[in-house]
Amino acid sequence: MRTIAYRLRSPVGGLAADLTAEARPLAQDDVSHVHIHNGVRLLLPTEGIYWKDAAWLALGVSLNARAMAAKNPTGTTIRVISLEAPLSDYRSEVAALAMNAWCIEEFELETNDVLADFDPVADDYMFTWNGATNPFGDPFDPGA
Repeated sequence: MRTIAYRLRSPVGGLAADLTAEARPLAQDDVSHVHIHNGVRLLLPTEGIYWKDAAWLALGVSLNARAMAAKNPTGTTIRVISLEAPLSDYRSEVAALAMNAWCIEEFELETNDVLADFDPVADDYMFTWNGATNPFGDPFDPGA
Protein backbone atom coordinates (compact mmCIF):
# COMPACT_ATOMS: atom_id res chain seq x y z
CA MET A 1 0.00 0.00 0.00
CA ARG A 2 1.33 3.42 -0.98
CA THR A 3 0.09 6.96 -0.35
CA ILE A 4 0.84 9.83 -2.72
CA ALA A 5 0.40 13.41 -1.56
CA TYR A 6 -0.18 15.51 -4.68
CA ARG A 7 0.38 19.23 -4.11
CA LEU A 8 0.49 22.21 -6.46
CA ARG A 9 0.76 25.66 -4.91
CA SER A 10 -0.67 28.64 -6.78
CA PRO A 11 -1.59 32.27 -6.18
CA VAL A 12 -5.19 31.21 -5.50
CA GLY A 13 -4.29 28.44 -3.04
CA GLY A 14 -3.44 25.32 -4.95
CA LEU A 15 -4.50 21.80 -5.73
CA ALA A 16 -4.14 18.96 -3.24
CA ALA A 17 -5.12 15.32 -2.77
CA ASP A 18 -3.87 12.30 -0.87
CA LEU A 19 -4.34 9.02 -2.71
CA THR A 20 -3.82 5.67 -1.04
CA ALA A 21 -3.86 2.58 -3.24
CA GLU A 22 -2.34 -0.84 -3.64
CA ALA A 23 -1.40 -2.99 -6.61
CA ARG A 24 -2.03 -6.69 -6.62
CA PRO A 25 -2.10 -9.51 -9.16
CA LEU A 26 -5.23 -9.78 -11.24
CA ALA A 27 -7.83 -11.90 -9.41
CA GLN A 28 -11.08 -13.44 -10.60
CA ASP A 29 -12.89 -12.11 -7.52
CA ASP A 30 -12.36 -8.50 -8.60
CA VAL A 31 -15.91 -8.47 -9.92
CA SER A 32 -16.73 -4.78 -9.62
CA HIS A 33 -13.68 -3.40 -11.35
CA VAL A 34 -13.20 -0.87 -14.10
CA HIS A 35 -11.40 -2.46 -17.03
CA ILE A 36 -8.71 0.01 -18.16
CA HIS A 37 -6.46 -1.83 -20.65
CA ASN A 38 -5.74 -5.52 -21.25
CA GLY A 39 -5.13 -6.93 -17.76
CA VAL A 40 -5.09 -3.58 -15.97
CA ARG A 41 -8.10 -3.06 -13.73
CA LEU A 42 -9.17 -0.43 -11.22
CA LEU A 43 -11.15 -1.07 -8.04
CA LEU A 44 -12.74 2.00 -6.51
CA PRO A 45 -13.04 2.63 -2.77
CA THR A 46 -15.62 0.44 -1.07
CA GLU A 47 -17.37 3.40 0.56
CA GLY A 48 -18.07 4.88 -2.86
CA ILE A 49 -16.70 7.88 -4.68
CA TYR A 50 -17.99 10.88 -6.62
CA TRP A 51 -18.51 9.95 -10.29
CA LYS A 52 -16.15 12.62 -11.63
CA ASP A 53 -13.40 11.44 -9.29
CA ALA A 54 -13.93 7.86 -10.51
CA ALA A 55 -13.62 8.97 -14.14
CA TRP A 56 -10.45 10.96 -13.45
CA LEU A 57 -8.92 8.09 -11.43
CA ALA A 58 -9.52 5.79 -14.40
CA LEU A 59 -7.86 8.34 -16.69
CA GLY A 60 -4.86 8.48 -14.35
CA VAL A 61 -4.47 4.71 -14.62
CA SER A 62 -5.00 4.75 -18.41
CA LEU A 63 -2.09 7.17 -18.86
CA ASN A 64 0.22 4.39 -17.66
CA ALA A 65 -1.76 1.26 -18.52
CA ARG A 66 0.30 0.08 -21.48
CA ALA A 67 3.54 0.31 -19.54
CA MET A 68 1.97 -1.46 -16.54
CA ALA A 69 0.59 -4.23 -18.76
CA ALA A 70 4.02 -4.70 -20.33
CA LYS A 71 5.61 -5.01 -16.87
CA ASN A 72 2.89 -7.35 -15.59
CA PRO A 73 1.55 -9.42 -18.51
CA THR A 74 -0.49 -11.63 -16.17
CA GLY A 75 -2.50 -8.60 -15.12
CA THR A 76 -2.73 -6.06 -12.33
CA THR A 77 -5.52 -4.71 -10.20
CA ILE A 78 -5.11 -1.29 -8.63
CA ARG A 79 -7.32 -0.92 -5.59
CA VAL A 80 -7.94 2.64 -4.47
CA ILE A 81 -8.31 2.64 -0.73
CA SER A 82 -8.93 6.35 -0.30
CA LEU A 83 -8.87 9.69 -2.07
CA GLU A 84 -8.90 12.58 0.36
CA ALA A 85 -8.70 16.27 -0.39
CA PRO A 86 -9.62 19.60 1.15
CA LEU A 87 -12.54 21.03 -0.79
CA SER A 88 -10.78 24.40 -0.96
CA ASP A 89 -7.82 22.94 -2.92
CA TYR A 90 -9.49 20.31 -5.06
CA ARG A 91 -10.81 19.76 -8.53
CA SER A 92 -11.65 16.32 -9.90
CA GLU A 93 -8.69 16.49 -12.29
CA VAL A 94 -6.45 16.15 -9.24
CA ALA A 95 -7.58 12.52 -8.92
CA ALA A 96 -5.92 11.79 -12.29
CA LEU A 97 -2.77 13.72 -11.36
CA ALA A 98 -2.44 11.83 -8.08
CA MET A 99 -3.17 8.46 -9.71
CA ASN A 100 -0.65 9.17 -12.47
CA ALA A 101 2.03 9.96 -9.86
CA TRP A 102 1.06 6.87 -7.85
CA CYS A 103 1.38 4.58 -10.90
CA ILE A 104 4.76 6.03 -11.87
CA GLU A 105 6.12 5.53 -8.37
CA GLU A 106 4.53 2.13 -7.70
CA PHE A 107 5.59 0.54 -10.99
CA GLU A 108 8.84 2.51 -11.44
CA LEU A 109 7.69 3.92 -14.77
CA GLU A 110 9.19 6.75 -16.76
CA THR A 111 7.80 10.20 -16.06
CA ASN A 112 5.25 11.34 -18.62
CA ASP A 113 3.88 14.68 -19.81
CA VAL A 114 1.04 14.92 -17.31
CA LEU A 115 0.95 18.09 -15.28
CA ALA A 116 -1.01 21.03 -13.98
CA ASP A 117 -0.02 24.67 -13.80
CA PHE A 118 -1.77 27.85 -12.84
CA ASP A 119 -2.22 30.36 -15.68
CA PRO A 120 -2.54 33.87 -14.20
CA VAL A 121 -3.86 35.29 -17.48
CA ALA A 122 -6.73 32.78 -17.60
CA ASP A 123 -6.96 32.83 -13.79
CA ASP A 124 -7.38 29.08 -13.92
CA TYR A 125 -5.45 25.83 -13.91
CA MET A 126 -4.21 24.39 -17.17
CA PHE A 127 -3.75 20.62 -17.49
CA THR A 128 -1.60 18.59 -19.85
CA TRP A 129 -2.40 14.92 -20.41
CA ASN A 130 0.47 13.54 -22.50
CA GLY A 131 -0.15 16.27 -25.06
CA ALA A 132 -3.96 16.07 -25.03
CA THR A 133 -6.02 18.97 -23.78
CA ASN A 134 -9.37 17.14 -23.80
CA PRO A 135 -8.71 13.66 -22.41
CA PHE A 136 -12.35 12.60 -22.55
CA GLY A 137 -12.77 13.63 -26.19
CA ASP A 138 -12.70 10.93 -28.84
CA PRO A 139 -10.36 9.64 -29.96
CA PHE A 140 -8.05 9.71 -26.95
CA ASP A 141 -4.96 7.55 -26.88
CA PRO A 142 -3.02 7.96 -23.63
CA GLY A 143 0.14 6.73 -25.36
CA ALA A 144 2.79 4.53 -23.86
